[in-house]
Amino acid sequence: MSFKRLDPEDFLVSSDSITSTMWSTGVPTLTSFFTSSTQIASSAGSFYYSVYQTGSGESNAEVQFDIAYGDSLGSGSALYNSSVPGVSPTKTIYGQYRSLILEDENSSFIFGKGNNTYTTDNFWVINLERARYKQSIFPGSLNLELSGSGGIGSIFLTDDSLDNPVSEFLGATRVYQLISGSNGTAGALANSGYVAGSGSYGLVFPDLGTILINPAAVSQSIRLSPSRSNNSDGLNNAKLFNAIRLGAFFSLNSQETLTSDYVFVRARNSEFNYSENPSFIAGSTGEVIYSQFINSPQVYLTTIGMYNDSNELIAVAKMSRPLLKDFTKEALVRVKLDF
Repeated sequence: MSFKRLDPEDFLVSSDSITSTMWSTGVPTLTSFFTSSTQIASSAGSFYYSVYQTGSGESNAEVQFDIAYGDSLGSGSALYNSSVPGVSPTKTIYGQYRSLILEDENSSFIFGKGNNTYTTDNFWVINLERARYKQSIFPGSLNLELSGSGGIGSIFLTDDSLDNPVSEFLGATRVYQLISGSNGTAGALANSGYVAGSGSYGLVFPDLGTILINPAAVSQSIRLSPSRSNNSDGLNNAKLFNAIRLGAFFSLNSQETLTSDYVFVRARNSEFNYSENPSFIAGSTGEVIYSQFINSPQVYLTTIGMYNDSNELIAVAKMSRPLLKDFTKEALVRVKLDF
């Protein structure tokens, strides 16, 4: 084993943006959607529906995203306590996302921008499973079809990342508008993919893996409206789930930035030509066993260890194959450390 202190110029930091499919199926588009009757019937079902890529009883079933409905008035769900009006799961959901995104319990969500905005006190939310979106949603990859029941029609939704490439923020959170269109643009659609008088179809928060859907805009397009009854379950989670299931098209990719440290390890012709391996030297005397190796040694590099100043091993790099080293050869090995 031989040691060599690395110089500052031997280190290089690099970042690469990696995109991949969102869903556990390994393909960009999810076309089949399932829920779990057990989860819906549990207390959690009052707050959200978990959506799977296959039947929840299958061995490969995994949660892809969750659906919930939030209402600042607490409408659309049963009260926690009938003697305390307006306090229900839907109000909890609304407050959760208001605190997470707006960071102000007195603020309201505004869909759209410019001259076409709509302030609402309710919304549907699609919350992607954390393992699915890794670091963030890849802008421009969102394509979602919502279909109304009874042959009412469909709407195709995407984010507006290509139409508005400059990142905008709501509080400290990056946000895009959810519009009608495809692949990040409204194209030549009227109103730039907005709904007249109702703003955008929602908000997309790529770094949170969250999509808020504006009921006022959706109801104008496919007549899908949440129930805002008091102290009763309006089955609003089921309404959005059915619209997604009937649309049968949800395309999305994830994105993450991988930071890599490159370490360049140089073995000059005069370095690392001898070994402490017992087959090379005599253990009792430290002499080279084979005389022909005294002036013309040959060793094979197989492993590079990274040590700190306390001589503690912190990383190990294995060579893809043994590398022959002697006085006539120099080696330059690039070690990549991913975070």
